[in-house]
Amino acid sequence: MHIVITNDDGIYSSGLRALAESALRRGHRVTISAPNGQCSANSQHITLTKPLLVHEVPWEGARAFAVEGTPTDCVRIVPALIDDPVDFCLSGINKGENAGSAVYYSGTVAAAREAAMLYMPAMAVSIRMGADDEMRRKLADMAIELAEQFEKTPLPRFCVINLNAPAIPIGQWKKMVVCPLSQAYYLDGYEKRVSPLGQTYLWLAANDTSGVPMEPAEPGSDYAFLQDGHVTCTFLGPFTDYNGQYMEKMQDFLK
Repeated sequence: MHIVITNDDGIYSSGLRALAESALRRGHRVTISAPNGQCSANSQHITLTKPLLVHEVPWEGARAFAVEGTPTDCVRIVPALIDDPVDFCLSGINKGENAGSAVYYSGTVAAAREAAMLYMPAMAVSIRMGADDEMRRKLADMAIELAEQFEKTPLPRFCVINLNAPAIPIGQWKKMVVCPLSQAYYLDGYEKRVSPLGQTYLWLAANDTSGVPMEPAEPGSDYAFLQDGHVTCTFLGPFTDYNGQYMEKMQDFLK
């Protein structure tokens, strides 16, 4: 399988490397097209008013391109970088979960959604803050196996597989569940400050180390299962999810 890997944390992130190494270990061909720096919360932003500079970087076993653009840009330019077709696009592994409301802000999810719009089967892969290399390797292997399962499945256009894992020792991970997005929303806010020159400015009060405060997650939603230690999988569509449609396909993973 020819797999394109991207993300929003930047081409040198440990999560992207875990996905690439897993794909290569399983004998897949890998092309990496990822931002050259941090691009979290870019959503589906595309660059319109400046050129996209692309730098090919050395990567053992794969071709890799560092793009001075957004995660969505990185996916859109793939046909201009390579001549042969892509079988699957993986976006991640993101540092921090992309469950519930986060999917609307996430550059990771947006890159996968862009791939789906371009008729590439696609998956966004994320893990909660505090994950270590062992957790990332385990999730990467799960993601590649799931991609292999869905390579030949005609996912509806715009349908994206959204995979999330808890950041707890892998021996404590609970089985994967297919579940809907939580509707719980963020409770963060802004601090109002004044500069030495008297200019008022606002600073987002969210804290990466303690997590962003949120409304309580609804029972049965992705956030609720994730908080309980499950790996979660949601099939995202433009107006609904496709969980019911793919439950049978997922049975081997849900045992």
